[in-house]
Amino acid sequence: MKDEQKQKYEASLKSIETENRIDRIFYRPLGFRLAVLLTPTGITPNAITIISIFVGVAAGILFGSQSVWYNMIGIVLLISANILDCVDGQLARLTGIKSAIGRILDGLAGDFWFLAIYISLALRLSHQYGGHTGWFFAMAIAAGLSNLLQSNITDYYKTLHLFFISPAKGAEFETPEQVKAKHSEMPYGVSKMFYFLYVWYTLLQVKATPHLQSLLGWLRTKFGADIPEELRLQLRKGSRSIMPTIDLLTFNGRSIVLFIVLLTGYVWAYLLYEIVVLNIVLWLAMHKHEAMCRNFLRSQKQ
Repeated sequence: MKDEQKQKYEASLKSIETENRIDRIFYRPLGFRLAVLLTPTGITPNAITIISIFVGVAAGILFGSQSVWYNMIGIVLLISANILDCVDGQLARLTGIKSAIGRILDGLAGDFWFLAIYISLALRLSHQYGGHTGWFFAMAIAAGLSNLLQSNITDYYKTLHLFFISPAKGAEFETPEQVKAKHSEMPYGVSKMFYFLYVWYTLLQVKATPHLQSLLGWLRTKFGADIPEELRLQLRKGSRSIMPTIDLLTFNGRSIVLFIVLLTGYVWAYLLYEIVVLNIVLWLAMHKHEAMCRNFLRSQKQ
């Protein structure tokens, strides 16, 4: 990749530090090429997001079949949906077409995909094992709620990492008070409704990270928006050390297991993976992150 193209590619990313290996090797380079092709067309990032929702939901529906061929087509569609999910963000950064609703819609896209996946897996298990529908749907609901919590905290930590890099990179990192203020200024309509959900989304993030909130409060009180670069570098280093654990909770971390389970036929194992394994990973990531924030704050106050 030539220097000019490399700079343009890096500008299309939130940050190379928050991208995992599969994204850096496959999804992001492909997403960048498609975003470059779409730049002069006038197609908006939100339009790409909506298309990705339909593609991802179609994949989820196909996972309800016990046919390996349907499952393989579903896998291709889900990979395609994730490529489109990369395209919308990269296109937004290349064209400057950004909006708060676009960010919320982008976050909801994956929720729609996995909602379809969980419902399909529950129906498939009910058919495969001849009943016990209630149990399988209970597992699907537990997996879905787990996914929502995991995605929420993962998004928060990755956006926070951008804030540690620079104010410009971390422009999307907002406090609940800032989100509430934007919501109150919005005219009534669909956008205001979505933003109301986003208010609760951010409140959950704050509630789940008390030591991080203490750290952020100290930084705001002592430095305002002008955090010294030396402290930013320390915070980046600590945050980056937790990224490998957080990456297990991203699309790539869960989709690889999902694809293996689908092709081997043990689809119940994926629901248990979401409920048990990934929640343990989430706890470890949060424990490490909270310890990092607590230790950093303690060292600065000594």
